[in-house]
Amino acid sequence: MKPLRFAAALLFTVALGGTAMAQPRTVELVATDNMRFSTPTIEAKPGEALRIVVQASGQMPKIAMAHNFVLLQPGTDPASFANEGAMHRGSDFIAPGLAGRVIAKTAMVGAGETAEVTVTAPGPGSYPFICTFPGHVQAGMVGTLVVR
Repeated sequence: MKPLRFAAALLFTVALGGTAMAQPRTVELVATDNMRFSTPTIEAKPGEALRIVVQASGQMPKIAMAHNFVLLQPGTDPASFANEGAMHRGSDFIAPGLAGRVIAKTAMVGAGETAEVTVTAPGPGSYPFICTFPGHVQAGMVGTLVVR
């Protein structure tokens, strides 16, 4: 039995090119009833794996106050994107016609809940991220992923 385990481990190592895969760096974003991300700027290197964890902390019920993380393509206007999605609760307030502008996103979370997404940092540049719950972008729940 042991030789079989060794062979499987050897095959796994060879398949990975003999190197261990790097774990993603975790970035925690706490979102509260004040409609702000705890970290408005995330810095990363091109190709870096990021595990974005959104934790909702507040008192209001989820139907009235929920949060998510949506990373957008550069050049996307956060306010326009959010306004277009305001009537699309079923798709976490992302207008179906604008889904192609999304690089990565989490589900909506209410008080006491968390959601996460793992994303590979794109090429150098500035990428806006927002919460798409109606009114949150207008209240300032925006940030920037800076890749350099």
